[in-house]
Amino acid sequence: MTKRITINPITRLEGHGQIQIDLDDAGQVARTFFQVPDFKGFEKFCEGRAVEEMPTLTQKICGVCPTAHHIAGSKALDRIFDVEPPVPARIIRELMHNAFIFEDHLLHCYYLGGPDLLLGAEASPEKRNIFGVIQSLGQATGKRLIDIRKRVRQLSSLLGGSALYPVAGLPGGVAQPVAESRRAEIVATAQDAVAFARFNLTLFEERVWDQAHFQQLYHSDNFTQPTYYMGMVDDNKRVNFYDGNIRIVNPEGKQFGLFDPQDYAQHLAERVKPWNYLKLLYLKQIGWHGLVPGNASGIYRVGPLARLNAAEGMATPLAQQEYEKMMTALGGKPVHNTLAYHRARLVEILYAAERMLELAQDERLTQSDVRRLPRKFRLKGVGACEAPRGTLIHDYKVDKQLLVDKMNLVVATQHNAAAICLDIDRAARAFIDHGKVTDGVLNRIEMAYRAYDPCMACATH
Repeated sequence: MTKRITINPITRLEGHGQIQIDLDDAGQVARTFFQVPDFKGFEKFCEGRAVEEMPTLTQKICGVCPTAHHIAGSKALDRIFDVEPPVPARIIRELMHNAFIFEDHLLHCYYLGGPDLLLGAEASPEKRNIFGVIQSLGQATGKRLIDIRKRVRQLSSLLGGSALYPVAGLPGGVAQPVAESRRAEIVATAQDAVAFARFNLTLFEERVWDQAHFQQLYHSDNFTQPTYYMGMVDDNKRVNFYDGNIRIVNPEGKQFGLFDPQDYAQHLAERVKPWNYLKLLYLKQIGWHGLVPGNASGIYRVGPLARLNAAEGMATPLAQQEYEKMMTALGGKPVHNTLAYHRARLVEILYAAERMLELAQDERLTQSDVRRLPRKFRLKGVGACEAPRGTLIHDYKVDKQLLVDKMNLVVATQHNAAAICLDIDRAARAFIDHGKVTDGVLNRIEMAYRAYDPCMACATH
């Protein structure tokens, strides 16, 4: 008789989900399901509303990545109203976006996925949380973490009008300029963010990467999946969170596609499965061939590791050094081990901090020209950016009264959904033997999805 193991709820992520594992008569894994029962219908109830509302409305879909939705929505409005924001407005938006990614990545590193790494997969559930992390690392580190996240959130509030849900984005720019009197404060925050990002890398190298428990997990095949990778790149094919073309590389690291986000529907397709509210995305050119990895599969991944695999480097000097160090340590590009998402995330924290500092020191930041007023409009607009969890696309179609006629939100966890299904199934088969299940075994299976830092609320819109 088939036995079913259910992990419900899965933990330390945004939203709701569960994992169902079916065992055969011998107690071995027969099949694994990654299920998201939460449904929001966000696209549908946005229909009929003024399109100008979308940057502030769509961000309510999520409690951890609203700024990314605000940025993508604002960029979609730029396209619909056919207006290019002035340089100071672009700088404000990009600075706000990098500040958000910096502190959101820290949330994952210490509160969500990080406890598994810093405390070990076998640590008791009572300790695998931020309190256990601070107890292990010491109060000084805990206070420093909380302080830098607080200050960067205050910077987000200054730039966006709110620390959590920004209200700054408008068609053609932002609501208000930044006063020159605030520059020193912004620069100081960015400098301290760079310092903490470098401290962060050293801490994880000593406490995680060099430790036997992590090395054993990383050098096994239990978390390894060869897939395609996708991320946004600048003109030099280096990582850019705010703007650029979307690049796809194959499992050998060779370029498979490079396109403007406006053309995403020519390259990506969604698939619905009856056991999940979470849509699975795949590469149109290859097609859907089931939950299998490799060149012949249309499955691809986004997010920190995918961005580093898809790009040819980082656009800031210190992050580039860490990027090269990481790729050398992990055997060269592309890196296929899902646990490497954690290390890639640390490199991105440093990049976000460095980019914050570059933008804070740009003399154009405090110029008053922060909006160009629209004079005409189109009936369709696509906006895209890199959210912490991966590429985010907002696609709006409007009627002649500029009311939303149709909307499609393509979010990071949708891109990763098929790969997450592969990863949890592989981990379950690796760690469950003859029906023997412990808390440590179940936690290792959860580690397979936690590395992606998934957001279920966004993904089941």
